[in-house]
Amino acid sequence: MQLADALTEILKRNMYTVDTSYDGIEGLDNALTGVYDCIVLDVMLPGMNGFEILRTLRKEKISTPVLLLTAKSEIEDKINGLDYGADDYLTKPFVTGELLARIRALTRRKGEIIDENKLDYNGLELNKSTCSVVWQGNDVKLSLKEYQIMELLISNPHQILPKERIIEKIWGYESDVEYNNIEVYISFLRKKLSVISAPVQIKTARGIGYSLE
Repeated sequence: MQLADALTEILKRNMYTVDTSYDGIEGLDNALTGVYDCIVLDVMLPGMNGFEILRTLRKEKISTPVLLLTAKSEIEDKINGLDYGADDYLTKPFVTGELLARIRALTRRKGEIIDENKLDYNGLELNKSTCSVVWQGNDVKLSLKEYQIMELLISNPHQILPKERIIEKIWGYESDVEYNNIEVYISFLRKKLSVISAPVQIKTARGIGYSLE
């Protein structure tokens, strides 16, 4: 539990949205939704261990990248983890920087990233290190939630993102956030894109969600 809480805090400080499960059964239930970009999975969990979770996820065709954490350095555990479907592994204790680098590698999307801190959409740049959006040298700062929503939109251009998916990705699977929260942040983002004269629009699909065009 102490490690889980520490990892949660580290990831949130690095602008990731995190759901934390303290036992394997709850963790598997969340993972089976398929809404996550990456799963950091400890082998040693009560209720159901990491290997059992991995086997079940892959059997159910859940392809979410999994980074396995193990306290053991024996080669058999590494082999078992990879055989069961892990995409990468780290042996505890580990350095925070390496954990973050491995998560970035697992969640990286081909052709989308200029470097590990930037996303680009037709010249519109989203900068993680400065938490800002940039168009032709003009930039404007974003709040954390604004940044996360913009990141989701840029990562899925021309696709209508349902409000339910935005809530799951930004606020978490078990959040009770209402749709009007999204509408407020979308309004803020539209105003900020207008300030820098960015030639993109966040369009509303009435009753469904939003898309970046």
